[in-house]
Amino acid sequence: MQRAETGLGGGALGSGPVNWLAELRENIRATGRDPGKVLLGFFLAWGLFFFILKVMPAPEGLPPAGQATLAVMIWACTMWIFEAIPVGISGVLIPMLLVMTGAVTPFPKAASGFTTPVVFLCLSAFIFAAIMQAAGLDRRIALSMLHRMKVKTVNGVIWAMFAVNFVLSFIIPAANARAATLLPVINGITSLFGDSKEEQNGKKAIVIQTLVYGSMISGMCILTAHLPNLVLVGLFEKQLGLRLSYVDWFLLQWPYLGMFVLTQWWVQFYFKTRHVGVQGGAQAVEQRYQELPRTSRSEWLILLVFTIVAVLWLTEDLHKIKSHLSALMGLSLLFIPGLFGFKWKEIQDRTIWGTLLLLAGALSMSEAMSVSGLAQWLSDVIHPIAEGHAWWMVLLILMVGTHIIRLGMLSNIAAITMLAPVLLALAPKLGLHPVAFTMLVSDTDTFAYILPTQITAAVIAYSTGTFTTLDYLKVGWVSVIIAIAYGIGVMAPWYAFMGIPVWDPTAPWPFGKA
Repeated sequence: MQRAETGLGGGALGSGPVNWLAELRENIRATGRDPGKVLLGFFLAWGLFFFILKVMPAPEGLPPAGQATLAVMIWACTMWIFEAIPVGISGVLIPMLLVMTGAVTPFPKAASGFTTPVVFLCLSAFIFAAIMQAAGLDRRIALSMLHRMKVKTVNGVIWAMFAVNFVLSFIIPAANARAATLLPVINGITSLFGDSKEEQNGKKAIVIQTLVYGSMISGMCILTAHLPNLVLVGLFEKQLGLRLSYVDWFLLQWPYLGMFVLTQWWVQFYFKTRHVGVQGGAQAVEQRYQELPRTSRSEWLILLVFTIVAVLWLTEDLHKIKSHLSALMGLSLLFIPGLFGFKWKEIQDRTIWGTLLLLAGALSMSEAMSVSGLAQWLSDVIHPIAEGHAWWMVLLILMVGTHIIRLGMLSNIAAITMLAPVLLALAPKLGLHPVAFTMLVSDTDTFAYILPTQITAAVIAYSTGTFTTLDYLKVGWVSVIIAIAYGIGVMAPWYAFMGIPVWDPTAPWPFGKA
């Protein structure tokens, strides 16, 4: 009976609006969020939604469906910026809002992002990661690699952890998931440091380079390791009929690994960690490694199945089985009755369902922006800013603009959802290759390193308490400049070498068609 008199947060329901509002704020605070920020974002999102939909005059050249899509897009962006509702719920609500506003109908078309192949590829990758985490394979791989490398310096730790990050990129999708996996390992290593200035700087360098830069950069070249990759591939396939396989993506993107060399040089220079040692680091890693139980038969079976799936991905051009189907085939093997002892709930609790729903909703939004005319209209608005410049200057303008926009947005997926359809529509107006142009500008969004609140992996790193926002800003703005210069000076020529020069929209597509 007492429970019937309490709210969801456990507090007593107030009899008046003041008490009710206080309980509302307390419930929000209990979730670890700022009540003022959440409530402001929630009411602002709906206010902007109805203003654009019902009050704002129709902009010239924007069809009614495009204006309705704009209302939904602004609603979603505001919810994402203020974290007013869970991202998974926002993803689920997007198709409903698209239909109710008349932006896209019928519902199956508005919810098209939920049925695309990349969503099933992502879901399979999430479940694979959950199985490996339930079996303890993620920690085993990280500690085994650190054990074999026997690192003794700050720089050695950073390079070893980047190698771990890269290997985990094949296994764990999403940079935030990898950062969360490596967090306890990093905390264990940084706990070995003292309080001297050199050692404090060593901890800052390790946390920022490993949990943020390493997690983001290592995911750039593995299709399933960074969710914006899947947004882009899905968009190219649906809008242009052009397909990028698992191997195609790697061939295009692997030079991004060189970014880590440059950021490592800069972070090492800034924090002066070149000769800072890790006292007892090798012994601590060795102790944790020795505490691991022997690799079980179940773990070997999981690795075997994942190896089979990886081989199928790598040889897709030979057998013609698409990546998402290969992944689902792998899952069917892993769930043969009696093969493993863990329960489904253990897998379910470790699967990132909210991020999956966000991805599906984001794909639905991207498709709506394209079919409603909103992306075309926004490209018309941006076109005069970039028109008349050389290709590299166009990239520079859009990359800098992207980093300015990203100052207020946490979700990398959300940002690419809004950005990619506009870039795709803008490319032909500027006489640029649509895929190369869209990828180059979208990829720079991954390196939003100005504030810790721009990337979930950075929020995870910030939770360690090893660095301040000012520390992150001071080292981050140079890293952003490095990323922009790398995109224009290294990746654009590489794309040209691979057959998609950004300056030539007529270049024949060198990869398979959808």
